[in-house]
Amino acid sequence: MSDGDEPVAIEAEAPAVEAAAEAPAEAMDTMTALQRVLKKALAHDGLARGLHESAKALEKSSAQLCVLAQDCDQEDYKKLVQALCHEHNINLIQVPSAKTLGEWAGLCKLDSEGKARKVVGCACVVVKDYGEETEALNVLNEYLKAK
Repeated sequence: MSDGDEPVAIEAEAPAVEAAAEAPAEAMDTMTALQRVLKKALAHDGLARGLHESAKALEKSSAQLCVLAQDCDQEDYKKLVQALCHEHNINLIQVPSAKTLGEWAGLCKLDSEGKARKVVGCACVVVKDYGEETEALNVLNEYLKAK
C-alpha cells in the first residue's frame, strides 16, 4: 500500500511548486527574466559560453540570443561579438557584470545553501536553444520587440 501512496504525494507537491514559480512572474524585470532564460537554456544544453564557442554559434546562425558583459576590458572582443550579431541579425543584450553573467551561465560552484562560490567571469554567452517556453522567455521576447 505504501508504494501506491508515494506517487500521490509527489503529484500533490508538483503543482504547488509550479504555482509558486508563476506568482512572481507578473512583476518580472528584464534581468530576472534573462537569468531564468539562461538557467533554463543551461539545463537543456543550449548555451555557448566564451568567445570561441559563441563566435562559432554566431557564425553558424544557430544562435537565438547573445548576451555580452559591459565590463569586458577587451574592446576587440566586444566589436567582434557586436559585428557578428549585427551581420546575422541576432538580438544582443548587454549586462553590467561579467561575474554576474558567469554565475547565470553556470560557471560557478554552489555551496550547501545553494549560493554561488568561485564564480568565473564570462564576457559572452549565446543561447542556441531556449529549452521550453516559459513566462520569463515571453517577458524577454517582449523586451526585445520593444527595443
